[in-house]
Amino acid sequence: MNTPFPSPSTSLTRRRFLYRASLGTAALAGAPYILRAQGGAQPRKLGVALVGLGNYSKGQLGPALKVTEHCRLAGVVTGSPEKGAQWAKDYGFSEKAVYGYDTMVQMAHNKDIDIVYVVTPNGLHMRDVIAAAKAGKHVICEKPLGNTVAECDAMLAACKAAKVKFSVGYRLHFDPYHRELMRRAKDPAFGPFMQMTGDRGFSLRAGAWRADKALAGGGPMMDLGVYLIQGACMAYGGTTLGGGALDAAPSFVTGKERPKTKPQQFADGVEETIEWTMEFKNGAKADFVTSYVGGKDTFRVEGPKSWWEFKQKAFTYRGTIVETNAGPVSYEPFVNQQALQMDDFAQCVREGRESRVPGEMGRRDNVIIAAIFEAAKTGKKVAVKV
Repeated sequence: MNTPFPSPSTSLTRRRFLYRASLGTAALAGAPYILRAQGGAQPRKLGVALVGLGNYSKGQLGPALKVTEHCRLAGVVTGSPEKGAQWAKDYGFSEKAVYGYDTMVQMAHNKDIDIVYVVTPNGLHMRDVIAAAKAGKHVICEKPLGNTVAECDAMLAACKAAKVKFSVGYRLHFDPYHRELMRRAKDPAFGPFMQMTGDRGFSLRAGAWRADKALAGGGPMMDLGVYLIQGACMAYGGTTLGGGALDAAPSFVTGKERPKTKPQQFADGVEETIEWTMEFKNGAKADFVTSYVGGKDTFRVEGPKSWWEFKQKAFTYRGTIVETNAGPVSYEPFVNQQALQMDDFAQCVREGRESRVPGEMGRRDNVIIAAIFEAAKTGKKVAVKV
């Protein structure tokens, strides 16, 4: 199924309907066997289990699962049985569907859970994705996919062996602003975009796990830089493996780590601020910086025919402001990126199709990140080999 791109010139009511329908009821038209199997009744919502109940699960994924059309929260994995019990109460699933990290294999016996969404720290992704795959569950893993390319390979192999679908949590592929930018990148009337710039950062609180190299894999590059990498690859024009995600990778990168201003906070070996350049095979170039000591959330692309700039909130959930050479672009009302992302994956499972943000895309970005780290360490231009 190819989701239509919403147009900022369309009426709000119609645009919201078309965009949500493209991920919802329209998908059912391509899966009549589901309706026939249930005598014309609507198919049950697929059950999702969240692995890790930190801020992202609490603030974004949990609330999104209250408005999803094709999936629902059916279980959790947590190190706190008390917290799990409260989630069961709040979301209306059985306390028997509360698992520990060491008992995830037992989900194999829970037919109400179809999908596992891994939301633990980066360094634990491989452990939890492989456990979910062995339990026979389809998997979404938060970004970055892993700390290393080898971890990504292990996860991909485990999901392939278990014959389960595997997706990475790239919600921006379901955001109307970023989808419109991708459309323009492929439209000769607007693209190609040959120059890209971006800045993403915030001040990391002392003691946060994101400064622990074993858990985080790196500093702001792993956490925030992956958004800029994704932005560049999307603006370059590749959105799916068929399109293709691997073709959208840069050919070369350079990088430089800036001196630490808070060496004690980042003593474990993760970078505090890093800047890098990505060079694509058509000559397009992207210059980015990301930091854990403040920063912005901006992204701009330019070409011979047009330009597009996220003035603020380029990669967050709401509050986005976009200016273009033809004037501002605005999408209202607000759409829940996470709900659309999870609904689309549920439809992938139902229809047997691949995710538009497959695990291979996450691996690609880990390859790019590794090349940037190597370039920053050596001071040399590094070829990207996906």
